[in-house]
Amino acid sequence: MIKSLIASGVAATASVLASPVLSQSVYVNPEYNAGFSGADFVGSSLELHAGYQQGPFYIQAGPALSNDGSDSEWGFSGKTGVSAAVSSKIDLYTEVGYAKFEDVDASYALKLGGKYAF
Repeated sequence: MIKSLIASGVAATASVLASPVLSQSVYVNPEYNAGFSGADFVGSSLELHAGYQQGPFYIQAGPALSNDGSDSEWGFSGKTGVSAAVSSKIDLYTEVGYAKFEDVDASYALKLGGKYAF
């Protein structure tokens, strides 16, 4: 099932990238994340996302490689979010994420934050 999700995501990404109408808002976002508990490595992920942005909204997804220190496994991950300026110096943002690998439960993430410019 995971392999078919990855293949579908690659095919969808290729068709979006080929569209001249959408090409101005399409991007690639490779991202590496590593986690530690104290000095102990607990895992990492490499996400190879393609995305689409329209104004303050974005959505991105693609294959992901998870590593827990002993095993690596390919899966699928994605996220969507929005950011908005509330003043000339303050932006607020939110992001919702999802990841699924074959031998583990799906994981979900929620990020809320702000940025203040001096």
